[in-house]
Amino acid sequence: MSSTTSDEGSISSSCTSNSAAGTSQEKKYKGIRCRRWGKWVSEIRVPGTQERLWLGTFSTPEGAALAHDVASYSLRGATSLSKLNFPSMLPPTARMDLSPRSIQKAASDAGMAMDARIIASRESTPNNNEGLNVSVDDYL
Repeated sequence: MSSTTSDEGSISSSCTSNSAAGTSQEKKYKGIRCRRWGKWVSEIRVPGTQERLWLGTFSTPEGAALAHDVASYSLRGATSLSKLNFPSMLPPTARMDLSPRSIQKAASDAGMAMDARIIASRESTPNNNEGLNVSVDDYL
């Protein structure tokens, strides 16, 4: 996985797949995968059916993984705790009495909040190149 900065100044995570099995980052978290263009996605099957719940597209693998955790807990209950990526980070919106639509919203909201926290922490961390603030005027 690598981080890139676009012209707008936003930071995005990208992943590249060098084999059919995927990257090590994809295997690090359960229930997520990386799109070719670098976004992370998450979906989950509803137990006992063929139906899938689309949980969203995220900028970070952690955001996608937390969304999967929220949905897994909401669908499967406490029996899923040992299989979650971040069991201690379940938000209060992760409840078992939710409709599939409410599960999608709670999972997506949790994942987006995680994305926002991670991106904000990356932006507030000083970059090694910030000390090299040189302009053309310095040489004239």
